[in-house]
Amino acid sequence: MSSTTITPSRSLTHVRHSVRAARLTSFAAITLSGLLAVGGTASAQGTTRFELRPFVGAYIPTGDQRDLLKDAVLVGAQLSYNVIPAFSVTGSFGWSPSKDRVTAGNQTLDIYQYDVGGELRAASLFDGGVWNFTPFVGLGVGGRTYNYRDLNVGSKTNFDGYGALGGDIGFGPIGFRIEARDYVSQFKPLTGTGDTKTRNDIGLAAGLSYRF
Repeated sequence: MSSTTITPSRSLTHVRHSVRAARLTSFAAITLSGLLAVGGTASAQGTTRFELRPFVGAYIPTGDQRDLLKDAVLVGAQLSYNVIPAFSVTGSFGWSPSKDRVTAGNQTLDIYQYDVGGELRAASLFDGGVWNFTPFVGLGVGGRTYNYRDLNVGSKTNFDGYGALGGDIGFGPIGFRIEARDYVSQFKPLTGTGDTKTRNDIGLAAGLSYRF
């Protein structure tokens, strides 16, 4: 008589991915609702349209991704366009030199992240005249490329999306940003072949903004 075997680990992974998807869906709904509410009440906060922002921070793999990759420094830059005071479009590029925990030889894996997203910016929670603090939330999509620095294998590129939370401290044309991003991405095996999976990691960053 034949029997069917259910693999607990595979079922648990499916549950984790379903929970993660539900969280992102809820986050998106809250963000869009907030955009409608804040967008109708926010007042003008200046005439600057663009913000250029170099940043530095940390790349932190979580879940199954942490079994493969190590924490690493994160550096990059952002360019924002302020459509209205309450909403901005931000493009980002980042680089992290992570390490492969599995492949022999302590291999360095360069990770390139590039994406574009929308930011909902609330009215400033504090405005002291000289400086102000403005919180924001964001959603975006993009891609990620993994490339071994010294191993002779081809690079792999995957689709990803993120939710962001942070704040801007403004001093006239200069600002300071702190931001946390939760990424959910496709993941193809870096060497050989195999099924595409869903992975998760976090990016933490701080940077100076130049407004013009």
